Amino acid sequence: MSIYATTYTFTRETRRILAVVSIFLITAFAFAGAPTSAQAQMASFEDAKGEMSIGNADAPVTLHEYASLTCGHCANFHKNTLPKIKKQYIDTGKVRVVFHDFPLDALAMGAVMIARCSGPDRFADFTDMLFQTQSTWRDADNPLPALKTLAQFYGLKGDDVQTCLNNQDLLKSVQSNQKAASARHKIRSTPSFVLDGELIEGAQPFDNFKAALDKSLAAHQ
Repeated sequence: MSIYATTYTFTRETRRILAVVSIFLITAFAFAGAPTSAQAQMASFEDAKGEMSIGNADAPVTLHEYASLTCGHCANFHKNTLPKIKKQYIDTGKVRVVFHDFPLDALAMGAVMIARCSGPDRFADFTDMLFQTQSTWRDADNPLPALKTLAQFYGLKGDDVQTCLNNQDLLKSVQSNQKAASARHKIRSTPSFVLDGELIEGAQPFDNFKAALDKSLAAHQ
């Protein structure tokens, strides 16, 4: 059974939200050159269950992020801190970031399943957009139509989104990985990060990440 078993009604407020989202996305992607459904398609479920990361695969340091797409502190990290880490460490080949799903509610689970179905090449951009527009879709009366509106810009049609949400193998994969992370790293909240086996909790300021990453890079020289 789908995790979206609840029947959603299409309210006037939802229409307003979707109109705002559509205008925002059309404007943003006109400049960003995001893929359209004509250029991309839904990923295979094997790819959807695979590792999602950004950065050089041979980077000396790997930062693991555990986040929930409905988490406000996670959105804050992606909006304000990750871009600085990306510019100084990821784009320069020093650090690779691996994204791990730690959904705190059913909506976060559904959102990350949809993002994973966009595939490894689009996952990071899709999740970034989900964090940038978090309050719009998370707080909507009917989140699913808003998520479908976003998903179409990453190669997923409406039917693809429903197929993705109904896939029990993908659901169990996310649940299994989350359970393993809880057991291995004692993760209880989001965002959490693991660097060289050490747990970093919360959306720390960039300077805190800088100090930790510089220390790790020095140790890997």
